[in-house]
Amino acid sequence: MKIQNNIIKHIFKNIYFINGTAYAGKSTMVRLLAEKHNGICCGENYHNSLMEAIDIENQPNLSYINTMSNWQEFISRTPEEYDNWIKGCSYEAAELEIVHLIQLVKQEKKIFVDTNIPLETLKEISDYNHVAIMLSPQSMSVDRFFDREDEDKKFIWSIINQAKNPQKAMENYKECLAMINSPEKYKAFEDSGFFTMVRTESRKIADALEIVEKHFIL
Repeated sequence: MKIQNNIIKHIFKNIYFINGTAYAGKSTMVRLLAEKHNGICCGENYHNSLMEAIDIENQPNLSYINTMSNWQEFISRTPEEYDNWIKGCSYEAAELEIVHLIQLVKQEKKIFVDTNIPLETLKEISDYNHVAIMLSPQSMSVDRFFDREDEDKKFIWSIINQAKNPQKAMENYKECLAMINSPEKYKAFEDSGFFTMVRTESRKIADALEIVEKHFIL
């Protein structure tokens, strides 16, 4: 069954998506927007409540964690393999995200979403004033990737430190991060036709919030 995009756009009229790169401030922004506008915050991996529905045949990338030999395999993949996995996950997770958002709209509140839904899909289900792209400089998204109190990132850090050669493992993982945050990826975001904001050290969070609110016409 296919639901036409105009129907999705209509029921998503109170949903605001933020996509972009690591360390750009997406999670902070959706949280602050939800708090200020009495809305619903859909943070990173908010679709996890539906992960029990996936299977290896239909969602091979989302199923990878359950099929890999161990976590050392996870961090030892080549940058190309890691990049393809990230892209595959974004397409597979998009369906879970959309289903979950359909469940949430009945609450009749504004919904603010930290998402990895592919750009071409966002164009089909939303519009310009409901999507913002937040980017960080590549050096920041790679070199400062582990500089946050994030349980998932602390776990990956620990796995890297358990490798036979932690330095080599870290170098490889940073190459993976560099590929998914490559100049080509940045250009795709910048050329997407959506509103784009690049993180700077001098811009205060309150100022960034005001910019995004203005774009969302809140």
